[in-house]
Amino acid sequence: MLVLSRQKDESIMIGDDVEITIVDVRGDKVRLGINAPRSITVHRKEIYLAIQKEKEDKEHPATTGGNS
Repeated sequence: MLVLSRQKDESIMIGDDVEITIVDVRGDKVRLGINAPRSITVHRKEIYLAIQKEKEDKEHPATTGGNS
């Protein structure tokens, strides 16, 4: 993992198309601004994991416990 120190209004670039800017820092909270092409989805990790679980559940639905 790359760890960088940034201050308010400073940015980092991911590749040529994604820019992440520190918008605000208050106590232990950091607000980020993300500029990325519309073709790149951006989600908070907990949302991303929920989407992945939903996809997995659709691909492998749970079997009902009945013995027919």
